[in-house]
Amino acid sequence: MAKRARTIDEYLDGLDTESRAALQKVRRAIQAAAPRAEECISYGMPAFRLNGKLIAGFRAAANHCSFHPMSGATVATLRSELAGYDTSPGTIRFSARAALPAPLIRKLVRARLAELAQ
Repeated sequence: MAKRARTIDEYLDGLDTESRAALQKVRRAIQAAAPRAEECISYGMPAFRLNGKLIAGFRAAANHCSFHPMSGATVATLRSELAGYDTSPGTIRFSARAALPAPLIRKLVRARLAELAQ
């Protein structure tokens, strides 16, 4: 992507077809789990925030896509359900061909929202 995106649509427009399709699914799943959240670009990636707090972000890299729940605690909470994915404390990496399932994304977002509510 040559220029910095200012919106999620701009970010997605700069991707290959496969990555764009995978990340559109992620976007829709986040919207379903947090319908009041607003879209933004944060840390150079598409993200969603609610009441000023980041709840999730996603991006494409050269060889994978990633989902960022903006919290290491969220990944740890759902560790068993993420066993088949390459994870680090704040990132879940997946192939654009095998996108994260929408129910799992919704679960991750709900876990993040619960964390923020404490």
